This record gives sequence, C-alpha cells and structure tokens, in this order.
Amino acid sequence: MGTLFSVIIPAHNEEKYIGKCLRSIKRAAEKVPDKVETVVVANRCTDRTAAIARHYGAIVVDNSDRCISSIRNAGVRASGGRMIVTIDADSRMSPCSLAEIKSMLGSGRYIGGGAMPKFDRMSLGIAVSSAYVALNLIPVMIKSGGMLSGTMFWCMRKDFDRIGGFDESLVSLEDMDFARRLKALGDTCGKKYGTLRKSRVITSSRKFDEFGDWYLLKNRKLTKAIFTGKDRKAADRFYYDVR
Repeated sequence: MGTLFSVIIPAHNEEKYIGKCLRSIKRAAEKVPDKVETVVVANRCTDRTAAIARHYGAIVVDNSDRCISSIRNAGVRASGGRMIVTIDADSRMSPCSLAEIKSMLGSGRYIGGGAMPKFDRMSLGIAVSSAYVALNLIPVMIKSGGMLSGTMFWCMRKDFDRIGGFDESLVSLEDMDFARRLKALGDTCGKKYGTLRKSRVITSSRKFDEFGDWYLLKNRKLTKAIFTGKDRKAADRFYYDVR
C-alpha cells in the first residue's frame, strides 16, 4: 500500500515542541488504516530537533533557507503521500484530524482547506492582539473571497502541485496566499475550500511568551510590515532571527 498522508513540519530549533507535535500525529495516524509519513524540515537547527524527529520515525530534511514558503515546499518535495498536510512544529493536531481530512477530501466536494486554531493559553493581551491581527487581515480576506481558515493546511498532492505550492517570493503571510490560491483552484472545478469541523489545532503561545502578550499592539508598525508578506527585515525580526 502506498503512502496516503504526508505530514510536513517546518522546524527551527523546536526541541521543546516537536515531540508533542509528532505524538499528536501518531495518535491521529492510529485512527486511519492508511500509511502516514511525517517529514520534518530541520531549518538551521542547532538543538536536538532533528534527533527527536528521527526518534519518532520522521523523515528529516536539512534546510538552510530563510523563507518559510521554501521550507514547506522542500518538505513536500521530500514526501511521497497523495494527501498533503502541513502543520507547524509548535502545534498539535486532534486525534481525529487525519480521519476527518480523508473523509472530506474523499467526498469529492472539497479542494482542501484548513483548521481552526486554539492557543494553549489565553489572556486579555492575547485576545486583544488576536482581534487586532484579524482586523488587519480583513483586506486580505476580502481579496481571498471570504474568511479562510489556515493553521493546518490539507489538500491532494496533485492540487498542491497545480497551484505551485507555497509562494517563495513571500517571507510571511504565505499561509493566507496559499489558502487564497487553493480556494481559487476549487472555484474552477466546483469544489469548496473547507474547514475541519471536529478537529482543532492547539498552537503554542510562545511568541507571546517570548515577546509579551501585548507585543503586537505595542509594535504596530512591525505587525503591519509583516502583513505585507515581503518585508524581509520585519520577517527576520519576528520569525527567522527570533531565536
């Protein structure tokens, strides 16, 4: 039996989180009878991320890019599954996630889609910051044709290839761009962009832990620069050079 699922995880010095992420995938894999492979793209790692990933049986791809789109695409190129799922290393999928993805894609009604996130902790600062981010994303959502979920993307490999994967000219906001283009492809063939209904993705609040719960509001200029998708200095400051 060939591989059905390829779960792609970009990871930069994620030894604190990668084990939790991989264990969540293993639990989800137990709910489907199909072969599930996990590909961890170890991006400029100087810690035990790669060793932990290999311990859990993941394929490890060494990578030195400073562009999240190219990091994700490298993982997909190294994979062999017919269904592609992307999740961040500091996130955990629900035990029913892969089964639900298989059901939705198998129905023929969905081109792919995303999932709704939930922070592993909440505070007033995180809540207000999240609302501020959502407000700034409204223009992007209007351009995309509506509210599109992200966090954990899923689609058929053939459709991932048809839209060219993640746009490597973007250093941030690549997720919203991917969702927009995947939805547009679905529109051409009568399929919907879906959101997992039973599954949630638990994502860490580490950016808030590192910078402070009110950091995005206190640094609105940086936040808006990140939302352009092309500001290398802002992306380096918030993502690529943060650790």
